[in-house]
Amino acid sequence: MSDRIREKLQILADAAKYDVSCSSSGSNRKNKDKGLGNTGSGICHSYTEDGRCVSLLKILFSNVCIYDCAYCVSRRSNDVKRAAFTVQEVVDLTMNFYRRNYIEGLFLSSGIFRSADYTMERMLQVVKKLRLEENFNGYIHLKAIPGASPEIITEAGLYVDRMSINLEMPTEAGLQKFAPEKTHAEVQKDLGIVRDRLIQFKDERKMIRSVPAFVPAGQTTQMVVGAHSESDQDIILMADRHYKEFNLKRVYYSGYIPINEQEKALPAIGSAPPLLRENRLYQSDWLMRFYGFEATELVDEKHPNLDLDVDPKLGWALRHPEQFPVDLNRADYRMILRVPGIGVRSAKKIVQARRFGKIHIDQLKRMGVAYNRAQHFIRCADTPKFIKEQLPGQIRSQILQSGQSKYVQQLSPQLGFAF
Repeated sequence: MSDRIREKLQILADAAKYDVSCSSSGSNRKNKDKGLGNTGSGICHSYTEDGRCVSLLKILFSNVCIYDCAYCVSRRSNDVKRAAFTVQEVVDLTMNFYRRNYIEGLFLSSGIFRSADYTMERMLQVVKKLRLEENFNGYIHLKAIPGASPEIITEAGLYVDRMSINLEMPTEAGLQKFAPEKTHAEVQKDLGIVRDRLIQFKDERKMIRSVPAFVPAGQTTQMVVGAHSESDQDIILMADRHYKEFNLKRVYYSGYIPINEQEKALPAIGSAPPLLRENRLYQSDWLMRFYGFEATELVDEKHPNLDLDVDPKLGWALRHPEQFPVDLNRADYRMILRVPGIGVRSAKKIVQARRFGKIHIDQLKRMGVAYNRAQHFIRCADTPKFIKEQLPGQIRSQILQSGQSKYVQQLSPQLGFAF
């Protein structure tokens, strides 16, 4: 590797670290014609301490940008060293790193230089060369450029596994304050293009077997958290809307990292990224996607922000004492899932096991249930009939004092949770 390529890599890999939406699960692209790489059922992940994925070659095509977003390190007014790869340089880096087993795939994003179409065309050339000339069947995640033409976005979707388009800020007010040259409407238009093409290709595949795959791992988006004064309710409702409207695979929440000292409206340089808040948002996201919770159950006008001391599932349970205790020998699967300390796997084991007999406390512990947490909200066959009822405040204090909530705070926000 030449010194110049090494310098570019250092600059553009460092600039890409602020983008967290690089999960690579969900694709099943197979190796063919003795090509290089195979996504199989997904990519092996490793995560940094704050939960960001580092398993892919994660770079910007260029950090030159025509926009001046206040929260972005690559904003045009920032005095940073600029660099840009050529199409062939990105292809060569990807292939060389893959052959050396440094990476499992490519995550490619870029600042917007000249225009959205010009930038997107260069990124399209990269993925086409990898697929068609290098016969690369490994994982590719492409960060689409908002405002690019539908034709370019559609063509790119034929060569990548996952595509993402960032909302940037959770609210239009925050976007107008810190990135007035961008709009949510433009991003939503592009998300709609990918959604509609996914539906179109899926319908065509029912009739024609040779229809090519289009973004097989789906699309995602990302929001910066903590740069503006939005509430958790604003963030969660925005995420919920986009899950339902655009059929997203993931919404990523990126705790704002102070990078622009001259922007006085942003949090100070000395302040730490809101990682605990980011973690609670991921937990809420998990509850909506896998536990059957509605967004309005987790946050509302009375509780617009998540409790940082307890996870959102426990918070909901403490706010709804009328729903408990849950009789594990009679309750349906949906209600068992809502018990703090019982995860999806444990809930399925409980429903399966009670077909053969009553559920007892010792069984729960063997199933992996966090009994010290769950005991306040359940009844089993051998639960004492006369047990002193505790108020929600007493339960909360007892759990916090026993340290049972700390295990959630230590989890990576992009891994699974067992609430």
